[in-house]
Amino acid sequence: MKRKRHNPEQIIRKLRSAEQLLNQGQTVADVCRALEVSAATYHRWQHLYGGM
Repeated sequence: MKRKRHNPEQIIRKLRSAEQLLNQGQTVADVCRALEVSAATYHRWQHLYGGM
């Protein structure tokens, strides 16, 4: 399986949609499944790009 890389614009867009999903009451696991990333990747992105 080919590894998929995301550029910063895509990451920020996915984090914004993740924030909306979390506000709707979904769990982090559900959000990660919707974004098609692992929980570790989501938390790493949140740490790196969360303030933007």
